[in-house]
Amino acid sequence: MPIYNAPIEDMMFLFDKLRNNKNYNEIEKYKEVNSELVKNILDEAAKINENIILPLAKSGDENPTILENGVVRTPPGYKEAYAKFIEDGWTSLACDPKYGGQGMPKTVSAFFDEMLSSASLSFKLYSELSIGAYNCIHHHATEEIKKKYLPKMVEGKWSGTMCLTEPVCGTDLGLLKTKAEEQSDGTFKLNGQKIFITSGDHDLTENIIHLVIARATDSPKGTKGISLFLVPKFKVNDDGSIGSRNGISTGSIESKMGIKGSATCVLNFDDAVGYMIGPKNKGLNAMFTMMNLERIVVGIQGLGISEIAYQNSVSYAKERKQGKTNNSKSTNGADYIIDHADIRKTLLNMKSIIEGERALCFWLSQQTEVSLNHNDEKVRQEASDFVSLMTPVVKTMFTDLGMEITSDAMQVYGGYGYTKDQGIEQLYRDNRITPIYEGTNSVQAADLVFRKLVNKNGDIIDKYLNMIQNDCNIKDEKIKPFVNDLNVHIEILNNFTSWIKEKLQNSKDDASAACNDYLKALGFVSIAHAWIKVLEVSFRDYDSNKGFYEDKIQTAKFYFKRVLPRMENHFKTSATGSEYIMNFNFK
Repeated sequence: MPIYNAPIEDMMFLFDKLRNNKNYNEIEKYKEVNSELVKNILDEAAKINENIILPLAKSGDENPTILENGVVRTPPGYKEAYAKFIEDGWTSLACDPKYGGQGMPKTVSAFFDEMLSSASLSFKLYSELSIGAYNCIHHHATEEIKKKYLPKMVEGKWSGTMCLTEPVCGTDLGLLKTKAEEQSDGTFKLNGQKIFITSGDHDLTENIIHLVIARATDSPKGTKGISLFLVPKFKVNDDGSIGSRNGISTGSIESKMGIKGSATCVLNFDDAVGYMIGPKNKGLNAMFTMMNLERIVVGIQGLGISEIAYQNSVSYAKERKQGKTNNSKSTNGADYIIDHADIRKTLLNMKSIIEGERALCFWLSQQTEVSLNHNDEKVRQEASDFVSLMTPVVKTMFTDLGMEITSDAMQVYGGYGYTKDQGIEQLYRDNRITPIYEGTNSVQAADLVFRKLVNKNGDIIDKYLNMIQNDCNIKDEKIKPFVNDLNVHIEILNNFTSWIKEKLQNSKDDASAACNDYLKALGFVSIAHAWIKVLEVSFRDYDSNKGFYEDKIQTAKFYFKRVLPRMENHFKTSATGSEYIMNFNFK
């Protein structure tokens, strides 16, 4: 079984030293969330993840969720762990105190999301979708529905899902066929089938609250006719108690490559009673509240799995002997593989990406809170634009690089990495879904290029890059080489951006063929920006913790010399256009 030690020191460094966002610090309700409180939360989070949840990863992989006589049963140990999970209040961490939550900001809950992703992604998914459903209901439902459903969801006694995909439609939701017929009492009866529903059915909670998109019988075709409905597995009585079974059944559970402990279900809705959430025909607007936050969390999944893959790679490399290095001091004919230059390069590649991603995620968490809670509408809007721009970047970069890192971890282990005994190949399999679900990474890249660079609020990418350059206006001479290097790559990104904007006007195939490359170029620069913020503190406070900060400086040096330059090639290949691609004759 893989080892895991929650990276609390690095998380607390970010919370203590990079919480210098003026707008974030002006949010009144978070002023009492201090370092001592956060450290206590992370210490407790580490205990449950390392000791209780981590063993579930292997258990869930070897004993997948099953459908038995119409009942979905989770793997051994899940029910006991989930009972402890909700008893300790982890589902309520970032929820509104009005409904029983603890009211922690995303700058804290994101750290917990990462730990949970490292320990067991399959187990995490049962609570993760509940938080997404909670956010959607909290933002868009009536007060009556909130009072009726949210307290139990916050407590963790009830869970939630997001039901979008159907056999006839994946990302193109305008093709959906699920119908909703209004009843005389204002409720709706839903009929249709949803597929690939994460945590669609299970035995961990008393009730499951499904958020379902469907088309009312009198609504227009396409996305303009989609509404959102709350459809509980069990009907809920007026006093909040659970009533009779609703018209929802589980048709099957998908047999998957990874995350086998998670129940990915086919759900059938047969005259299932539902309640409309938000305005009629505006269902996608409401659902995107859940989807956009979920996309960031999926990026964090990639980060979490990368972290545990890295930790185990370092541990193995320190124990495994193989061959001689150029400066061998071995007396028994072999050196530890961590002394080989190629292995060291691989490990530093992992480390520099992971720590840069974590810093970027912390910055994005601050921006998210500002977009939701700042008093100034203009400040909220700018932060919202930055979050919108960076959501597809974080979702895609963190998960794609997660595939690279888990693959490299298997390579460090050699033949042992390919066997099930070490648990490393499971990390690769579990992570493989992250570039696919919540909108494939190609869809994310197209969303970035065609919708996010410029919107009704102006040229967002230009504002973002200007913000980075303003952040890099640092006088410390020690940081200058890093800043100069970043500025060179920002200039490349500016040229790439101009090229993309031109192609959006006169050659959309060229732009489409370059979407993934553009996103990655932006992602590498964004992570470099996060590293600049880390370096500013590292040079300034160096003498207070020399070992920690020297480690940061050397890790950043690797990123700037070996990782950041990868972005230039993405522009070079994109600039060759798409004619030779579109004219190719596949036989």
